[in-house]
Amino acid sequence: MRGNPPKANDMRFKAEIDIMPRKELLDPQGKTVAKSAGQLGITGVQSVRIGKHISMEIEADSKEDARQQVEEACHKLLANLIMEQYEITRLEALS
Repeated sequence: MRGNPPKANDMRFKAEIDIMPRKELLDPQGKTVAKSAGQLGITGVQSVRIGKHISMEIEADSKEDARQQVEEACHKLLANLIMEQYEITRLEALS
């Protein structure tokens, strides 16, 4: 990702990213929540997976450049790709 000040022709984008534990790995936090739900009388909870949701605003020349910057942030900073997977659920230009 760039650390340079924005250029005059840069556009602003908002990205929404969901990061979840990989399906093949145990999710101890989710397992605890599922178990606790039953103990609290919340019935029908079969399984819970807990992750994180990130909203990010970035400046880029184009939507493709913005996507590339978000991908780079996910790979280098936001997600531990050994244990987590991510999905960019939304990328839109801001006015």
